[in-house]
Amino acid sequence: MSGGKAKIAVIGAGNVGATCAFVLAERKLGDIVLLDIYEGFAKGKALDMSQGAQVLNYDGTITGTSNYADIAGSDVVVVTSGFPRQPGMTREDLIGKNAEIITQVGTGIREHAPNSIIVMVTNPLDLMTYHMQKVTGFAPERVVGQAGILDSARMTHFVAQELGCSNEDVTAMVLGGHGDTMVPLPRYTTVGGISITQLMDAETIDAISRRTAGGGGEIVKLLEKGSAFYAPGSAAAIMAEAIVKDRKRFIPASAHLTGQYGLDDVYIGVPIVLGSKGVERIIELELTDAELESLQGSGNFYKSQLSELLGY
Repeated sequence: MSGGKAKIAVIGAGNVGATCAFVLAERKLGDIVLLDIYEGFAKGKALDMSQGAQVLNYDGTITGTSNYADIAGSDVVVVTSGFPRQPGMTREDLIGKNAEIITQVGTGIREHAPNSIIVMVTNPLDLMTYHMQKVTGFAPERVVGQAGILDSARMTHFVAQELGCSNEDVTAMVLGGHGDTMVPLPRYTTVGGISITQLMDAETIDAISRRTAGGGGEIVKLLEKGSAFYAPGSAAAIMAEAIVKDRKRFIPASAHLTGQYGLDDVYIGVPIVLGSKGVERIIELELTDAELESLQGSGNFYKSQLSELLGY
């Protein structure tokens, strides 16, 4: 860590990036740099947050910039830049537009923060995470995508709502791509350590799984302009925290597979251990044939998209 204090850069000062920066400050995780192509936008939000430092009892600095030189020495870079989804748009519709942005951002990170670990949030998440790894040339374990932690948090909320219990006592597990092919795993979703398969009927579980897969789309539709940001921004901040504090969090995230679950050279959501080195371990769960088929279907869908749309 630089000078004993962590430095975290957040690229993209829109709703997701600003929420992420705010949660990082609230958790007192170090100095924060908010970078955006619109410099005033980044500076204004950084100044607004800085003025809340006394209220938050936060002693770090929050700065806004449009210059990649200012991210030098960052331990973690959270990337949120890109076009948000509009109603009727799939995450995949965003590919061409956002791939260009990620090429620019990745080049900036490679040049100015070559030792950082990257947490990707830009959609379509699994494809952009793969693309970022290629652009930077970083070791794959140093580039990780924020997906499963958000999807699992959404499922957690729906389970807690259904059972009338605390969100804190629910642990959900959602694997696969961050899109319509995601794979919620009810057998591995527990309340107080008890699988939800013992606590609710199959019909209710199916409805919750479907709502989880469409969780982002439901919010896009309700908002009419823009997409979710509180939960995605907070989820990204929690991943940055796991890295700078070396917390070894066991969470689902988009990681680079090299044969695990029968998938190779693709980023997809799987359970990992996240610490100071990035993805420190990929956990292979025992899946039923149907679960494995769903996960491989999700992985192969993104593999075909990588070659068709991004030329990998």
